[in-house]
Amino acid sequence: MTTSSQPPIITRLTWSTLLFPLALVLFEFATYISNDMILPGMPAVVHEFGADPTLIPSAMTLSLLGGASLQWLLGPLSDRVGRRPVMLSGVLFFTFACIGILWVETFAAFLFFRFLQGIGLCFIGAVGYASIQESFSETLAVRVMAMMANVALIAPLIGPVAGAGVLLVADWRWIFIVVAIVSVLSLLGLWFKMPESSPKVTSPLRINTLWQEYKLVFQNRRFRLGGLALGLNCLPLLGWIALAPVVLMQKAGLSTFDYGLWQIPVFAGLIIGNIILAKFVVTIPIYRLIRLGTWPMMIGLIGALYLVIAPQNWLCLIACMGFAALGMGMINAALYRLTLFSSDQNKGTVAASLGMFNMVVFASGIELLKWAYAHWGNASFVLICFVSGLIALWARREFLRGAHGEVAA
Repeated sequence: MTTSSQPPIITRLTWSTLLFPLALVLFEFATYISNDMILPGMPAVVHEFGADPTLIPSAMTLSLLGGASLQWLLGPLSDRVGRRPVMLSGVLFFTFACIGILWVETFAAFLFFRFLQGIGLCFIGAVGYASIQESFSETLAVRVMAMMANVALIAPLIGPVAGAGVLLVADWRWIFIVVAIVSVLSLLGLWFKMPESSPKVTSPLRINTLWQEYKLVFQNRRFRLGGLALGLNCLPLLGWIALAPVVLMQKAGLSTFDYGLWQIPVFAGLIIGNIILAKFVVTIPIYRLIRLGTWPMMIGLIGALYLVIAPQNWLCLIACMGFAALGMGMINAALYRLTLFSSDQNKGTVAASLGMFNMVVFASGIELLKWAYAHWGNASFVLICFVSGLIALWARREFLRGAHGEVAA
């Protein structure tokens, strides 16, 4: 039951209608760049606190776990009290978490604040994305999400280089000062331009009520398949982000600046994939675009298997990951939209379910990749990424089987 009607669906993009997603993606950019800018500084962090360098990927794992920790509450909460107040509170929380990390004195405390910063991701997935999907028509929502992804993807491209630049003139703590400033700018934009799209559900926010709502979401087989496909589709790229400092700097001996430059081919592929999706979603059904994106993704992951016999060939790994990322970019935003609307439950709850599902897949997958890489190096990394791609392919086919009379992947 709801207490208010939703505002009219936006069917045309103008500068005015774009200001809200631009403010939201600025916050998304801040949360991502908090990961990417600190990557070249992680060797300095573990050195300062006397921690084992093998713990470096754990900083990203804790951030991702933070991103899964509160989505169960924030989605249903925003269904009831509104998307705006919950989203604005989240931006404030993230800003204070970036400021608080300036005073940590142990690596455990550093990881704790990385977990708190990761909670900022909860607000994007469970609240911000739901608001975008409710505010725009299907085609425009996919286009907006693809364009938002391109802006957010600037973080992995410039983050490591920017982080290395900061480290040339200051210590790693200044990285989080920069991130906090970006977050405050996002807060101002959201304050003035974020609409209220929540249906304002009147049912009380109780554990039993939440349990029943989430139970209905996860009992939906298509939702589970879509969530699995989406999570495993992104895992190879997230695994690359987490392990790239070890692969390129510690193993290949690259400088922090060269490390940042060699990230460009991978994320350029993802950006190109998003551009293709945004351009052609108006004229090509999104089911078919997902099918087309599967080809470069799987070709890239298959090509990366060359590292099983030549495990030190990191140039081949970068090239193949870049080609696979192109396919991921063509798939992600379209698959997210279809998965979100595969359930009839309130979109805050569905978005939270999808976010938690994905974050668990990401965190467990990165830990598996970290463990395997420590034992078997690059060969294990590409094998796990390939298996992830195969399972994602199967899940996409099952998710879309029979949709609009066709199998789209």
